[in-house]
Amino acid sequence: MNLRFPLFAKILLWFFLNLLLIAAGFYLFFRVQFHVGLDALLTGQAGERIESLTSIIFDEFLAAAEADRNEVLQYFGSSYGMQIMLLRPDGEVLAGNGPPLPPEVRERIATLGPPPHLLPRVRVGGHGLPPADAPPLGPRQPRPKFMVRTSEPAGYWVGLRLPPLDQNRPALLPVLLLYSPTLSGGGLFIDVKPWLLAGFGAVLLSVLFWLPLIRGITRSIKQLTEATGRIAEGHFDVRVDEHRRDELGRLGAEINSMAARLDGFVTGQKRFLGDVAHELCSPLARMQMALGILEQNAKDAPQDYTKDVREEVQEMSNLVNELLSFSKASLHNKSLQLLRVPLAELARRVAAREGGGGERVQVRIAEELAALAEPDLLARALANLVRNALRYAGDGGPILITAEAADDGVAISVSDSGPGVPEEALQKIFDPFYRLEASRSRETGGVGLGLAIVKTCVEACQGSVTAANRQPGGLQVTLRLKA
Repeated sequence: MNLRFPLFAKILLWFFLNLLLIAAGFYLFFRVQFHVGLDALLTGQAGERIESLTSIIFDEFLAAAEADRNEVLQYFGSSYGMQIMLLRPDGEVLAGNGPPLPPEVRERIATLGPPPHLLPRVRVGGHGLPPADAPPLGPRQPRPKFMVRTSEPAGYWVGLRLPPLDQNRPALLPVLLLYSPTLSGGGLFIDVKPWLLAGFGAVLLSVLFWLPLIRGITRSIKQLTEATGRIAEGHFDVRVDEHRRDELGRLGAEINSMAARLDGFVTGQKRFLGDVAHELCSPLARMQMALGILEQNAKDAPQDYTKDVREEVQEMSNLVNELLSFSKASLHNKSLQLLRVPLAELARRVAAREGGGGERVQVRIAEELAALAEPDLLARALANLVRNALRYAGDGGPILITAEAADDGVAISVSDSGPGVPEEALQKIFDPFYRLEASRSRETGGVGLGLAIVKTCVEACQGSVTAANRQPGGLQVTLRLKA
């Protein structure tokens, strides 16, 4: 069984796959960037945050007593879930605690440049200020810094060159080292929340932007599919919306035009068929009358000849009557008034007329069950079904007429215990002049209009008809009508 995947779901899936592909591209880009050089992260907002934090730490560090400086670094480190150390240029720890320095970090510390000549002011007077002969303070310049990723220990290191702690020892330029086991660094290195919110907002905005277009396309396609299905079933009065200014609107207009032309062709064909059948009734009646007179007056004529002629004329008369019935049922008035018809009473009347009053046709319908239909058309449909069942499966057992309430109305079934119908022919047996065996004679096969008349009568009552094989054998035809 081939599973169908709705177009709406396909478009949405393709849209999300597109987003996923873009996200994967960004992920690979950042991965390459991180492996090639993590220093790029320090040029944006992350660098500004680290610069600001470094200034605050440096201020607090200088303001604190020498015995309390370790606590200053621990306080800021615990706030961001990282470890902060102050190092000498050779890597010796001046304050703070952290893991042993990997070789990669020592190499970067050794190559870290001096701080800019213009330094930000600090709150402690005299400490960390530029020399007296330095040029006037200008715009803050970024401190030399680096970012390294290591595997032993696994984590990310950020180092920044600081101004000298002691003006008497200007060559001693310490390094503030930040260590975090994660890239986010407690939101200091990378704050993932704005990225997640931005990504979610982009997806939501894209969905809201695409949704009207997708829904409009799928709604139009669904309407076109339903309309073509109705046309395939012979309902040529169906129309679709053709106000769209695109290919779907043009397709809808063409479907409406096709349905209108088919309606005209089929209606004209059925009307012509009915007119021809009606015109044939008079000459056939005169032929039958002439045959009767001939049989009475031509006593010496061979009776076999006249009998054969009478049978042929009678067969022609039956065919014309069937054509008239089919034409009348097909050309029903669209404003046909439907009535609530008691199904048990109507089914018993049909069973008595077609079954000869015996047990060949049995009715099992609740007395209170009723359906909306035109009584004569529904009676003709049931009569044709019973007659068809008696003809092909009358020897297999009784014919059952049953009915039950369905979700959307009433389902009336005529069942037999005969040989059934090949599965591939179940959808064709309601076509005019269709017979299972083209070689059937008039004694065994009829003219192929009985079930076609059933379909037209039921559709005239705004219902539908289906056929299915029974198990282990037999055929069941179900009429569905409104309750």
